[in-house]
Amino acid sequence: MIHQFRRKHLFRSFIINPLQFPSNQSKSFNLSSHVSLKPSQNPQFRVLPYSTSKFPEYEMPTVTWGVVQGRKEKLVSRVIISDYLKSIGIIPDELEDVELPSTVEVMRERVEFLQKIGLTVDDINEYPLMLGCSVRKNVIPVLGYLEKVGIQRPKMGAFVKKYPQVLHASVVVELVPVVRFLRGLDVEKQDIGYVLMKYPELLGFKLEGTMSTSVAYLVSIGVNPRDIGPMVTQYPYFLGMRVGTMIKPLVEYLVSLGLPKKVLARMFEKRAYVIGYDVEEMVKPNVDCLVSFGVRKEALASVIAQYPQVLGLPLKAKLSTQQYFFSLKLKIDPEGFARVIERMPQVISLGQNVIMKPVEFLLGRGISVEDVGKMIVKCPQLLALQVGLMKNSFYFFKSEMGRPLKELVEFPEYFTYGLESRIKPRYQRLQHKGIRSTLSWFLNCSDQRFEERLYADYIETEIEGPSFVMGGKLDLPGNQMVSDEEDESDDEILYRRTVSL
Repeated sequence: MIHQFRRKHLFRSFIINPLQFPSNQSKSFNLSSHVSLKPSQNPQFRVLPYSTSKFPEYEMPTVTWGVVQGRKEKLVSRVIISDYLKSIGIIPDELEDVELPSTVEVMRERVEFLQKIGLTVDDINEYPLMLGCSVRKNVIPVLGYLEKVGIQRPKMGAFVKKYPQVLHASVVVELVPVVRFLRGLDVEKQDIGYVLMKYPELLGFKLEGTMSTSVAYLVSIGVNPRDIGPMVTQYPYFLGMRVGTMIKPLVEYLVSLGLPKKVLARMFEKRAYVIGYDVEEMVKPNVDCLVSFGVRKEALASVIAQYPQVLGLPLKAKLSTQQYFFSLKLKIDPEGFARVIERMPQVISLGQNVIMKPVEFLLGRGISVEDVGKMIVKCPQLLALQVGLMKNSFYFFKSEMGRPLKELVEFPEYFTYGLESRIKPRYQRLQHKGIRSTLSWFLNCSDQRFEERLYADYIETEIEGPSFVMGGKLDLPGNQMVSDEEDESDDEILYRRTVSL
C-alpha cells in the first residue's frame, strides 16, 4: 500500500503536464531517489560502456531505452514520439504495434544514427520498422559484422536501404551461418562483401531451404561443385530461385531443343545469369523469334550454345534492325541473314559501325558488294576480325602468293587463320614441295591431315568447300568432318562451342 502511494506521488507531476518532461533535461528523472535500487538497476540516462577500438566511427548512444514506465505513461510517450517523428517528416503509422523507446532523446539518436550511415528520411519512410531497432543491441553489432565481412563503410547506407530487414537480424544465429555457407560453396573471402552487396536478401534465407536445393540440383545436372563459388560471385540470385518453378523448367526446355545437360552445365558455369531467364516470358518467345526469322529448328541448340545471351535479349527489335541493315548495306537476303545467325549469333549484338569496318576494307580491295555479302554469309566471323590483321593477311595473299581475289571470295575463312602460325608455314612448305593447291586444301585441315596430304602420292580431288560455324567443327558434304578431333559426337561438338566462348 505504501509502495503504491509512493509510485502515484512519483508520477503525479508528469501526468499533470507530460509535455514538459522530455524537454526538462536539467532535472533528470531519477527513480532511485524514491525507491531503493541497486546501481545496476538504475534506469537514469547514462553513458554505456563501449570499446571505441572496435568500431570507432559507430558511436554508441548516450541513452538506452529510457525510463521505467507504466501503461499510461507509455501511451503518453508514444504520442510524444509520434509527434516528433511527424515533425521531421517520418510517418509513424506502421509503428503502432512496434515497441518504441520511452523518450524522444532515444528516438532522436536512432534517427540521427541512421542518417549518419547514409539513410534519408525517405529511406526510413520506406521501412519505418527500422526505428524499432536498438542502436546498441541491434544496429551496431549488425553493421560491425557486415563491415568485417567486406561491406565497405561508404556503401553501408546503400546496403541497409536495399535490405533494411538486416537490422533485425541476430549476428550469431542468422548472419554468421549464411556467410559460412557461402564460404563452403568456395566463394572467395574477399568476394563475400561483393556477393552480399549484389543480393543482400541472402542474409534472410534458411540454409536448409532454397539455397541448398538449388545448388544440389545444379550439381546433379553436371555443374562442377568447384564452379559453384564463381557462379555465386557472378550471379548470386540463383541461390534464391526455387528449383521446381524456375531452374528445372528452364533446363527441361533447353534439353528439349537439343542441348545436352553436359552442355547446359558448362553454359551455366560460364554464364550463370542464364539461370535467371524466365522460360515463359523470355526464353520461349526468343526461341520462337529466331525460328520466325529463318533459323532452322535443328540449329537452335548450336545457336544457344554459342551465344547463350540470345535467350535474354530484346530479340525481335534487334533482329529486325540487323536484318534490314544487312539487306541495305550488304545485299544479304533474309535467308542469308538466317544462315549468318546460325553460324555466328553474336552478330545480333554487333554494332553497325563495327560491322562496316571489315566490310569497307574488303570493298576497298576491289571486291564487289555482292561478293562481300557472299563471303559474310559463308564466314560471318569476318565481321569480328581486326582490320589490321586482315590487312597483313591480304598483303601476303597478293604479294607472296599472287592469287586472284576470286579465291578469297570462295574461301573467306582464309582471314580467320593466323598468318604467322598457319598460313606462312604451310604455304612455304607447299612451295618447297612444288605443290599448288587451293586455299581450302592446305588451310582447312588439322596438322596431322596436312602432313598426310603433303606427303601423299597424289593431290585429292577438291570437293565443295566447308560451311563455317563459329566455335565448332567445319561441316563438309558427305558427313565428312574437318577437326583436330575427328571422332567427336554431336554433344561434344556443342560442348566445344560452349567452352570456346
